[in-house]
Amino acid sequence: MKTLVVCSGGLDSVTLAHKVAREHSLHALISFDYGQRHKKELDFAANTAKELGVRHHIVDLTSAGALLTGSSLTSDDVAVPDGHYAEETMRITVVPNRNAIMMAVAFGAAASAGADRVAAAMHGGDHFIYPDCRPDFINAFQKMQNHALEGVAQVTLYTPYINATKADIAAEAGRLGVPIDRTWSCYKGEDVHCGRCGTCVERREALELARVPDPTVYTDREYWKQARAEHAIRKMAAEAIQD
Repeated sequence: MKTLVVCSGGLDSVTLAHKVAREHSLHALISFDYGQRHKKELDFAANTAKELGVRHHIVDLTSAGALLTGSSLTSDDVAVPDGHYAEETMRITVVPNRNAIMMAVAFGAAASAGADRVAAAMHGGDHFIYPDCRPDFINAFQKMQNHALEGVAQVTLYTPYINATKADIAAEAGRLGVPIDRTWSCYKGEDVHCGRCGTCVERREALELARVPDPTVYTDREYWKQARAEHAIRKMAAEAIQD
């Protein structure tokens, strides 16, 4: 299988790129500049492509991204929230239709390159926040692409982590020897990972649960423990009210 991997430069997609390379089917990586606050993630995707010896395509979607306002990832006047990833506040990081737009481009690129698959790293922990990371969306998108490319190409969407946890992905990163500190997760996009935003907390927690060493530099390396404890208390309180 000739596979084009959608790679942001984050832990999930870089791990997926290494997985596909291990399967001997990695064709190239494709990344998207949509005006995201953490644009530096693209440098990590480029480095991954270099390490794996494949081409890296960066698609300029900044003009489209300028229309997708209201998210803390694309609007400078909306702050990136701190705290546990499983919080209502993380919904402010939703960029409307982001994955649908990116994957439509990726499928076109794959069809043109004669690739058989587009691989994307959506995972189970994203389901409740991001509607375009859910199994129903994946199935519907594949059906739509079957119609869009009918008689032109047959390209399938490969999402091996769609029902996996972030810790599962972290464990696979450990098994594959992924250089953890050469991936970028932080939504704030500063010099080093902040350690406090939802994606940093999720990353730290997942690597700890998977018992994978994390050499990444964080401004606040231990905050994830507080965020996790506070989330657990809120969850218990909410369940008590429901009972």
